Amino acid sequence: MRWFGFLAGLLIAALSGVAAASDPVPFPEVHPGVPFSFPADHGAHPAFRNEWWYITGWLKRADGSPMGFQVTFFRFRPGIAEDNPSAFAAKQILFAHAALSDPKLGHLLHQERIYRAGFGLAQAATGDTDIVIGDWRLKRSADGRFHTLVGGKDFTLDLTFAPTEAVLPQGENGYSRKGPKPGDASHYYSLPHLSVTGHVIRDGRSETVSGSAWLDREWSSNYLDPGAVGWDWTGLNLDGGGALMAFRIRDRAGGTLWAGGTLREANGAIHVFAPGDVQFTPLRKWRSPQSGTIYPVEMSLGLRLPDGERQWQLTPLFDNQEYDARLTGGPVYWEGAVRSNGATGYLELTGYFQPLRM
Repeated sequence: MRWFGFLAGLLIAALSGVAAASDPVPFPEVHPGVPFSFPADHGAHPAFRNEWWYITGWLKRADGSPMGFQVTFFRFRPGIAEDNPSAFAAKQILFAHAALSDPKLGHLLHQERIYRAGFGLAQAATGDTDIVIGDWRLKRSADGRFHTLVGGKDFTLDLTFAPTEAVLPQGENGYSRKGPKPGDASHYYSLPHLSVTGHVIRDGRSETVSGSAWLDREWSSNYLDPGAVGWDWTGLNLDGGGALMAFRIRDRAGGTLWAGGTLREANGAIHVFAPGDVQFTPLRKWRSPQSGTIYPVEMSLGLRLPDGERQWQLTPLFDNQEYDARLTGGPVYWEGAVRSNGATGYLELTGYFQPLRM
């Protein structure tokens, strides 16, 4: 799912001084039936408007205590004044978020980076994953492992992710509908059950960590349906090797405008969910002391399968995992580590602070 960071991208584009007079460029559309090609699709797709590399996961310290983390790199094409010959014209904008959810601390730590592409300071390579934003980086090596180094004054993540399972195409073989119109879609695949090793550095002290993670890759040129105000999304690594992604897009009345998801069983069987197959039900709400926003941080997820309905109860590692980036011009949303019956993963809740404007 994960469209939220591009609100920040739109703001950056508006402030970047590139609103010179030229007609907006046409963006490629997302269509069904386009097969993935690797390793090229691990790399950037600069013709499309929006793109992201989104990693969430659980880490374990040497003493066994857990932490959650998020590392996200975004690419945004404003599509304005692309005939401007100036090297300062923001033809591609790159930005990134990183967050650490530590129950011992009790609230989320987060940091951001924002650059326009160019000058040797920021780039998203085509052909394979290799993204640089200042001193932050995400790169895939020839052996298939991803490595990221992101950090600042509050924390640094130096992590390596090794795939243990095949790519999981989302939706109809990677064509993922997000609304009632066929164009409301993205190219979308995931890499669940990434094995994580590395270090978390805080207050000058480095801790060795291990764990499991989930990588989402999406690119598109469309925004959400005008009736959408936000969404609920979860990605779960299931015990025994299965993987589950589910989302719903909420309308202004709080109902479901669209929903979907994919379950890959441990035996490799794949179930793709239609909107009527997915049911998110809030079980417990929490009010943020930072923003005053009320989030349904504990949810029941019901999915209709050929053999009947299955339920997952999503329980947060701790409640205060709100990402409040207003001081740096960024968004406000809740995204945190969650447990479920036989699973660990992440839950993302957007549009609760205020309705999204796409």
